[in-house]
Amino acid sequence: MIRFLLCLSIFSIFACSEKSRECPSVFFGGEIVNPTSDYVVLYRNDSYIDSVRLDEGNRFAFNLQGIEEGLYHFDHSPELQYLYLQEGDSILIRLNTMEFDESLVFSGKGSAINNFLIEMFLIHEQEEPLIYSYFKLDPDTFDKKIDSLRAMKVDHLNELVAENQFSEKVLTMAKAAVDYNTFIHKEKYPFYHKKKTGEETIHELTGEFYDYRETLDLNNTELAYFKPYFDFIKYHFSNLSYMNCMKYCSTENKAVHDYLHFSKHNLKLVDSLVNEDELRNILFRNIAMDYLLTEHEASKECQIFIDKFGSLSTNEEHKEEIAHLYEGIQSLQPNSNLPELTVTTVDNRKVSIRDISKKKNTVFYFWTASQKGHFRNVLKHVSKLRKKHPEYKFVGISLKTSFPQWQAMLSEHDLDPESQFYGENFKEIQTGLIIDDLYKCVITKDTVVVDAFANLYYFKPKKSPKI
Repeated sequence: MIRFLLCLSIFSIFACSEKSRECPSVFFGGEIVNPTSDYVVLYRNDSYIDSVRLDEGNRFAFNLQGIEEGLYHFDHSPELQYLYLQEGDSILIRLNTMEFDESLVFSGKGSAINNFLIEMFLIHEQEEPLIYSYFKLDPDTFDKKIDSLRAMKVDHLNELVAENQFSEKVLTMAKAAVDYNTFIHKEKYPFYHKKKTGEETIHELTGEFYDYRETLDLNNTELAYFKPYFDFIKYHFSNLSYMNCMKYCSTENKAVHDYLHFSKHNLKLVDSLVNEDELRNILFRNIAMDYLLTEHEASKECQIFIDKFGSLSTNEEHKEEIAHLYEGIQSLQPNSNLPELTVTTVDNRKVSIRDISKKKNTVFYFWTASQKGHFRNVLKHVSKLRKKHPEYKFVGISLKTSFPQWQAMLSEHDLDPESQFYGENFKEIQTGLIIDDLYKCVITKDTVVVDAFANLYYFKPKKSPKI
């Protein structure tokens, strides 16, 4: 591997010397162990940049010229990860798809910021259970613990800055990886605290708790597609919408429990506080999708909301996407026929989900190899449900997983191949069954939809169906 990468780098140098005008401004290459696709695809935000095919040694190389500095992501289906690029970078990676994020290592010029971003990503994942346990604490104690975790990351970043010459843009991205993963927990706190403690109302917070809001940039185009930033913005506006509703629309200090009402608040806030057109449109789209997936009913109110969304968004693709989502929701209402979707058996045969559910009471649930914690939890939960509800057949569909990896996981965990299927065409299944998260399940009776928007962890049949 080292020899291969060295040869690539030397080749690039000689190429630059001989044809300076054609010299690529950025080199990005490496090796993928246990590949799950033949290609590596590069994107800038949601725009396709280029793709390269793996060679016989599972290696790839991009030679990129005249690219814009900033955040990109590379896709090796079904996985993807961030990549920060600037002119003159020569970045090499090595990863094993069996532990995609954990095994990913960058080297070469431009690797420092990328290793920092993946490190912050992994630390954030590791910290989540700990921080969830903090939500029961009083505001001051919670604040101190969260700030303590942030301080360690800031110290690490300062050490990195002392060892590397970061541009202002790179430093902004590094700080964002630290700050927005921290700030999001503070936005969540009042709601998670109420849930964890059982308090009847939202805990009163001092102004100091939200001091960080004074430093926020709600119109940062460079961060619009950076998940920590975008997730924070979503929670921030939801928090503001709820609190505004409590202040101006509530009765007896209780918010109006009408999701249409709340979502209209959200649209109005984004319209008034976000000026950057692309970020505005992404947020409008997210609010619209969240509303439709929460309500998931065909109604006059839904159409009113869609019309409001359409009047604010200037992105025609988003408008078509929301219209298509609403059509999908309408087609999955109770007593509708299951859509004609195909999945794959362990011996590589294609089968329709209608055939799987024919003359049966069936619960379709979903999992992916990349979320191992969810996978283990869902297996344990489904095992309990099978015993509690023997009148149902529980069928797992694996998404965004390679076929060999899926087969290996069935064998490793001794799963019944008669009740496990592989979803090869993720996009088709996602849109056909409107899968917005992995907690969702679809309940059917003899190819007919009973509830297409159920939650596996709250599975409770209204009555025992009979065929």
